[in-house]
Amino acid sequence: MDADVMGKIRIRYKSLSASQKQVADYVVKHPEKVMLLSLADLAAACRASEPTVMRFLHKLGYQSYQVFRVNVAQKTARHTGESLYDDVNPGDDSRQIMRKVISSTKTSLDDLATVLSPDALEETAGRILSARTVTVIGVGATHAIAFDLAHKLLKLGIMAQCYNDPHLINIGVGGLDAASLLIAFSHSGESREILDGVAMAKKRGCPVAAVCSFPNSSLAKAADITILSSSHETTYRSDALTSRILQLCIIDILYIRLALLGGDDMLARIQDSRLAVAKNKT
Repeated sequence: MDADVMGKIRIRYKSLSASQKQVADYVVKHPEKVMLLSLADLAAACRASEPTVMRFLHKLGYQSYQVFRVNVAQKTARHTGESLYDDVNPGDDSRQIMRKVISSTKTSLDDLATVLSPDALEETAGRILSARTVTVIGVGATHAIAFDLAHKLLKLGIMAQCYNDPHLINIGVGGLDAASLLIAFSHSGESREILDGVAMAKKRGCPVAAVCSFPNSSLAKAADITILSSSHETTYRSDALTSRILQLCIIDILYIRLALLGGDDMLARIQDSRLAVAKNKT
């Protein structure tokens, strides 16, 4: 069990019930007290029931309150009094906003190391290399992310196309089969256009890899492989921005893994793509 309890709370905070968030908030604000409290005392301090505290622990992946308390103590030995995320206040100046946005982004990237699955990345890379063609889809803010992946795959010599228009998604997905791969991007995992495309691909026997932030989303449940990212919504800063940063990081990891798996041939393709682009520069 990873000892970074605060990272686990940040990652799963949105999925907690109102009463479980009370427990989460108390743990984050008073870790030095939590490591000394019994289960009953923690429940009383949070004004919650003991079953609520246990459900909160289960959401974090803990089956034992004792293990949870030890992990809190380990975390507290390194840091105390940290908050879930520093939100921007109406009176903040540019310096304060800069500090909070950078700090929040760094924290989200640290959380990504906890939630990101090496096995899911490895399987996705394998599927990409074995697919005849790769189709990448994303709408709204995630279209830029989907396009970036398709662009990187082309640089590696992998046949890839990207769609963001609902009509084009349906037309493009209609030509997929078991030898193809569909990669779907969505922060929420609930975008109707993406889910429709995934459903069409599944009917045609095409495997689906998803990149989204929520493990219980409709997209995550429908996909054969799910690569999870995570971010936290604040009042003034859309979590879509943070999710894009995290998903770009995931794409970079995939790109490097694919390049290494491809060996010298893949490196030669990367060099060829660089030379091709260089012709357009003065």
